[in-house]
Amino acid sequence: MENGVLMQYFEWYLSPEPHLWTLLKKDALHLKEIGITAVWMPPAFKGIGGIHDVGYGVYDIYDLGEFDQKGTIRTKYGTKEEYRDAICALHEVGIQAYGDIVLNHKMGADANEFVKAYEVNQNNKNEVTSGEETIEVPTVFTFPKRQQVYSDFTWNWTCFDGIDYDILSKRHATFLFKDKHWDTQVDGENGNFDYLMGADIDFSNPHVVAELEDWAQWYLEVTGLDGFRLDAVKHIGAHFYKDLIRQLRQHYQKELFTVGEYWHGDVRRLCNYLNEVEGEVSLFDVPLHYHFYEASYANGNYDMAKIFDGTLVQIANDKAVTFVDNHDTQPSQGLQSWVADWFKPLAYALILLRKDGYPCIFYGDYYGIPYSQISGKSELLDCLLFLRKNYALGLQRDYFDDSSIIGWVRDGPQKSGLVCLMSDSVGGCKTMYVGLQYAGTYWYDALGNYKAHIQIDGQGNGVFIVNGGSVSVYIQANE
Repeated sequence: MENGVLMQYFEWYLSPEPHLWTLLKKDALHLKEIGITAVWMPPAFKGIGGIHDVGYGVYDIYDLGEFDQKGTIRTKYGTKEEYRDAICALHEVGIQAYGDIVLNHKMGADANEFVKAYEVNQNNKNEVTSGEETIEVPTVFTFPKRQQVYSDFTWNWTCFDGIDYDILSKRHATFLFKDKHWDTQVDGENGNFDYLMGADIDFSNPHVVAELEDWAQWYLEVTGLDGFRLDAVKHIGAHFYKDLIRQLRQHYQKELFTVGEYWHGDVRRLCNYLNEVEGEVSLFDVPLHYHFYEASYANGNYDMAKIFDGTLVQIANDKAVTFVDNHDTQPSQGLQSWVADWFKPLAYALILLRKDGYPCIFYGDYYGIPYSQISGKSELLDCLLFLRKNYALGLQRDYFDDSSIIGWVRDGPQKSGLVCLMSDSVGGCKTMYVGLQYAGTYWYDALGNYKAHIQIDGQGNGVFIVNGGSVSVYIQANE
């Protein structure tokens, strides 16, 4: 899988109809044909929002669209059987399936209980700002409609560290339960960034950890997934996923590729997490996404030669999953940082046509986002994927020697080299060496942005041209 490509197969505003699992099953062969090797599927378990829950408002992780809970049997994406059918369809064409795992919190409890707790400072969760008080909290999860099928584990306040609402006083605040502590090995923002939302799961509780380990084995056996995308890992003690993923790999003797979402623009935070989990997971390259975002709104004043500086793909390329946008960065979302449309071809060339990183394509970029009147770029991405599969191979020579125009050459096997050249400002040219074996040959822009052919001289050099605010990818013309 030298040139594997992951696709995130959902965006935030997808309609519940038609069922996404059914669409994915029908789309499997097409995905294979365009060069997708793995699919990141959205969270498959029942959420508090019923058929409208994107999957992150977690209620019951054992309900994959099988039980009548939260007003629906199916999830937003379909039924349990449709989910398994979609995974089977991917496997039949040789595509791996990754499941989105959301274990940081639970929501939509079946009953409330009274708990002693302390209010903490929102800006420093380690600072207690109240005396001990009794609050009423939704922390009892019995899943009565499931009737203990698959698991008889009952969740109560002892399974959680804290919560953000007191029903008794109708007060929104962050509460830490008495005799509890926020998890360690989490992000240091706000003093301690264990708490994110809902009832915050206590990963120091051995009964909770055992239940989640049992669930993970059940989930793999029921679905046949090939790996995971881990949600909100900076809010969960690193030791938990380090141990869990290691145990699952040993038990099943499978690679179980796993990528975590550690949302931070400082690559040092990501590297620290990779050290804490001892390399058991990869991470999304959030700093690189922010570089794309910044460059796309810099009016041609971004230093393109430094586009990879301070990114995960530069520092730990074997652990970097590169991406342009996702469901959190799309318009109207909490982390909105949507890369400008004109820069999307440049950004996708930067993740798809280079040797480092594991690129992830976003459903909203490929198929569009009707909610935000955003059109899909399937034609562009199909072309880049074709080039990645057939030409973006072999040694790589970089020409990151200009603040505006940058490029690189890939050697490729059997005279199938590739030259990529891009500019965030005015157009121009760059002399680039492709190899003596190409002397006298003609090359053309496979993206069609520059129309004329380029001839390689006797020393194996070509003067390649790019238009302003554009990208060109040159390959050898048929002789």
